[in-house]
Amino acid sequence: MTLSPLPHLMIEPVVRRALEEDLGLAGDITSMGAIPAGHRSVVTAVSRTQGVIAGLDCAEIACHLVDPKIKFTRLVEDGAPVSPGTHIATFEGPSRSLLTAERTALNFMGHLSGIASVTAELVRAVSGTKAAITCTRKTTPGLRALEKYAVRAGGGMNHRYSLADAVLIKDNHIALAGGIRPALEGVWAVAGHLVKIEIEVDTLDQLAQVLEIGADAVLLDNMSPEMLREAVAMVDGRAITEASGGITPETAASVAASGVDLISLGWITHSAPVLDIGLDFMPE
Repeated sequence: MTLSPLPHLMIEPVVRRALEEDLGLAGDITSMGAIPAGHRSVVTAVSRTQGVIAGLDCAEIACHLVDPKIKFTRLVEDGAPVSPGTHIATFEGPSRSLLTAERTALNFMGHLSGIASVTAELVRAVSGTKAAITCTRKTTPGLRALEKYAVRAGGGMNHRYSLADAVLIKDNHIALAGGIRPALEGVWAVAGHLVKIEIEVDTLDQLAQVLEIGADAVLLDNMSPEMLREAVAMVDGRAITEASGGITPETAASVAASGVDLISLGWITHSAPVLDIGLDFMPE
């Protein structure tokens, strides 16, 4: 899968806000006081653990916003697997500026690489099946585009980006609408011809109702692998099947073996551990 980068126009405002938050109203008073004005350094970003890299554009933009004199050189690209000790990128320029930019650059790289890394682990776990790993809307406010990009960097797919992308009827919609039929019939009446409709079910009886009315996709929520197999057989290709709920790298393979098309996990964006990346400073 080719990883298409996000336009810098989308990334720059997010990185700028992060830098403004870090700089406060007085700037980096530590670096201004401790480091001579003319001092220069070369910095290498090094992976301390195994994983998959994402967020290099964010790091580069952070450096250039702090000081255009910083030269940022990639040694790997987003989506690349790394081992402990892998050199990821070098930063070269005024030492004060490098110290000012380092935390914001590392925050983005570590967080997004963490998402890419756990996604890649899940993709490996389901290899040999038709199931694709996908994320959800359980993302950090303001970082959704970046976090979904990181999922793609790890070899996963993206679910809808917003409430306007597609219809996803969840259990609360069904309860408030008065049941599966009124919920489905209501959205069929208002959805445009390009809008996909998915509905969540947690029993085979609910699934039978959905199949009678029709939907583009069914979200099979918190079902055991055995029940998932029954559900896939019932659907028989009439809709996309998506398994979700409590899935881990240890259970993903058995879920995928049921024959579902997609496995969605919210925790790969909201709870992925940060990939440990360090910056090694050396005088120029």
